[in-house]
Amino acid sequence: MNQKTSLASRFTRLLHAAPRRSLLAVLLFVVLAGVVGGPVAGALDTEGGFTPPDAESTRAVERVEEVTGLNPASGVVLLVDTARTSTQEVAGTLAGIEGMTEVTQDSTLVTGMLRADAAETEVAHDVVEAFADNDAVTAGGQAVMQLQLGEQTEQDLTRAELLAFPALVLLSILIFGGRGAVLPLVIGVTTVIGTFLVLMGANQIYGLSIFALNLVIGLGLGLAVDYALFLLNRYREELATQGAGAAAVITTMQTAGRTVVYSAATVAVALATLAVFPMGFLRSMGIAGAAVAVVAALASLIIAPALFGLWGAKLARRQKDNQRWYHFSHAVMRRPGVIATATAAVMLLLAAPALRANWTPVDASIIPTDLSSRVVADALEDENDTAVIVAIESDNAAQVQTFATEAGALNGVAESAGATDLGQNVWQLNLMVAGDAAGPDAQRVVEEVRDLATDQGVDALVTGEAASFIDQQQAISGTLPIAVTALVLLTMLVLWLMTGSVVLPVKAVIMNVLTVGVSLGAITFIYQDGRLENLLGYTPNGGVEPTNFLVAAAMVFALSTDYGVFLLGRIKEARESGLPEREAVAIGLGRTGSIVTAAAILLAVAIGAFSTSEISFMQQIGIATAVGVLVDAFVVRSLLVPTLMAMMGKWNWWSPMWLRKVHDKVGLSEGRPELAVPAPADAAR
Repeated sequence: MNQKTSLASRFTRLLHAAPRRSLLAVLLFVVLAGVVGGPVAGALDTEGGFTPPDAESTRAVERVEEVTGLNPASGVVLLVDTARTSTQEVAGTLAGIEGMTEVTQDSTLVTGMLRADAAETEVAHDVVEAFADNDAVTAGGQAVMQLQLGEQTEQDLTRAELLAFPALVLLSILIFGGRGAVLPLVIGVTTVIGTFLVLMGANQIYGLSIFALNLVIGLGLGLAVDYALFLLNRYREELATQGAGAAAVITTMQTAGRTVVYSAATVAVALATLAVFPMGFLRSMGIAGAAVAVVAALASLIIAPALFGLWGAKLARRQKDNQRWYHFSHAVMRRPGVIATATAAVMLLLAAPALRANWTPVDASIIPTDLSSRVVADALEDENDTAVIVAIESDNAAQVQTFATEAGALNGVAESAGATDLGQNVWQLNLMVAGDAAGPDAQRVVEEVRDLATDQGVDALVTGEAASFIDQQQAISGTLPIAVTALVLLTMLVLWLMTGSVVLPVKAVIMNVLTVGVSLGAITFIYQDGRLENLLGYTPNGGVEPTNFLVAAAMVFALSTDYGVFLLGRIKEARESGLPEREAVAIGLGRTGSIVTAAAILLAVAIGAFSTSEISFMQQIGIATAVGVLVDAFVVRSLLVPTLMAMMGKWNWWSPMWLRKVHDKVGLSEGRPELAVPAPADAAR
């Protein structure tokens, strides 16, 4: 342990002693990362990612593709104004586009399928370009929707940067002051661009979703602000007591710096649990979230000592009076039971809407109404049934026809064309069901067809939007217990390493769950119930998308733990200096209260940039996270933490003797207790 501390101190001294060279090295890294990782948006996947790759619906598509060379899950639909052009002419143009096949036409529609070996995005781009100057043709369908979804995501990223960055600059100047405002901005830029480089490398191994970039920018800027604020605030405290020398920097990194490490670990493990799920979207978010947390911590621990060494006493600033938070903490601890109960009751009430969340799939309703694929989807909404596609493999034609007849007779099937022989003993059966993919009829027909196949011993795989949605739900329900267990255990492990207590990690998890519930209740209340739709510019579809729900939950849980780590670090430090339990809590809140609330506001601005997205499920992540961060800072850390710690007293730090011995060997000290901040002058009152 001493050797590790010595190595960290030597590294800090090097950064402090040669600040210009250290910062030049950071600049060179940022330039290199920008050159290599900057084009990451164009390299990431814009297709799918919401269904497991080994799901039955996915294997059914692969079965048909292998035999026919066609992709039954993707296609192009062109809406034609026949008063200005003919469907025959449009069909001819579409058929001439490389990768398109099986082009058909009716009174106002021209449809086509993609070859299985065709690049969906490239074909969709060619289709849009081919009809870009023809106002009589509106391009839509799954392939075009995926293309426009990716393009809209890139536009949203640019808008978010243009809105969030100036706001963060202004707020950083107001909160950090003068030169101090440079620290979060430098760390933020380094974090975002550095993570782009990491994702470019990760994408070579596992294809990542383009939606991960939204998380990188929002969370990267937010964590950079958090870490910079805590490091700078602690350095300013040390400047006042030790002066502008290496000792102040080393003390800062041994205390606040080590807390940053714990914080990054809790954020990384919380978001990494998303990678447990088999869906590409969730895995991408998990990989990106863990990466950005680690990069943010590394950037903070390297850039902060260098800037401290460069500017030293010029970063000094009169410390704000912490008496308000100190006295507030003592006030709420006078009646801890009443305040804790009332606070928890209100949070449970606000979380209640999350319990009635209704799951809906990713469909055209998530994209802006002015995009062509959305126009086509809306035009076909009233007359569009859901296709339940069955890929059957059998050398017994009679058995296949019997199965097709019984499947077509199922309640809810509006139309069945019978089984079509695709060759190589593979048959395709299309069942048309009234309503959308999330509707009860489509869901029931998928389940009954699968049950029928099992009963008759037919090798039949069911696909289509309804089947994919069912497979997604089954994958989530099957993986969720593992993910939640990993999330809780890993979070508790990190907090135990920090505190040595088994009680505090349990309390932290419970409080995090309350915060997550409030944030998820907010998006259920808004999006599922169709509120604020004009303000936010979305189309309600009667529910929320479940993978998006999970990402929001993981984000809020991670950031709630993040703030808890900073507060517990100062409480533990004060307690180890010999202060009584309640006094240590008051000192901890007094020293971190204004910092946590300022950090929460800044992070809410950074994450809140999600809410400007034109894609509704990305909006939901932004709003849920902003709500969670603000509730955690202003309610949980201000009310629940001090009251619960007051109620439990010394039992907060309880741990079995054998576990305490283990912690003494493997745990990490949170700094030097003799450096704890003394109680305010009037603390004895």
